[in-house]
Amino acid sequence: MAALTDAEILTKVKSGLGISGNYQDDTLQIYIDETRAFMIDSGVPSAKTYDNAAVGCILRGVIDLWDYGSGTGKFSESFNMRVIQLAVVSKLEGTGDE
Repeated sequence: MAALTDAEILTKVKSGLGISGNYQDDTLQIYIDETRAFMIDSGVPSAKTYDNAAVGCILRGVIDLWDYGSGTGKFSESFNMRVIQLAVVSKLEGTGDE
């Protein structure tokens, strides 16, 4: 399966959040980028963050961060567990970044 584009990931995240239109696109993209950076820094190969298998994890990360400035934005246990799974599976499959 071909890698998803940034636009496709944004569309899937918006769908998961029930958001239509493009008013929040810039904000959502910032949270998507931050979530992907966390995943990569945690050992998930960069390419894997553009895979359909990672979309749910990215969505969970965006939901965790999007708290409208209440100061409670942090990644949930389910997000962190999924990041670990994606990193471990990538290592076992030998698909990690070289």
